[in-house]
Amino acid sequence: MKSIFILLDSVITIYIWIIIINAILSWLVTFNILNTQNRFVFSVLNTTYKLADPALNKIRRFLPTFGSIDLSPVVLILVLLFIRNLIFEIFSPGLF
Repeated sequence: MKSIFILLDSVITIYIWIIIINAILSWLVTFNILNTQNRFVFSVLNTTYKLADPALNKIRRFLPTFGSIDLSPVVLILVLLFIRNLIFEIFSPGLF
């Protein structure tokens, strides 16, 4: 049972890093520091976009717009951290 919780924790941690990488790469592309004509940059950005954007779009529907500031990655990371902590509190009181 402990292995399942550790695996779930690892998956959530990897997804949080994908969200952070997606946000940083999108900033770098917006400020013309990275060029999407580079195949490696494009493939990394496209992969993180496909993995993170479905969840971010659901959050963006409920968040008000703050101009050009997108708070959906922050909200998603907070929700994922809350879910991770909640799972460990409820389902593993004696394991850890």
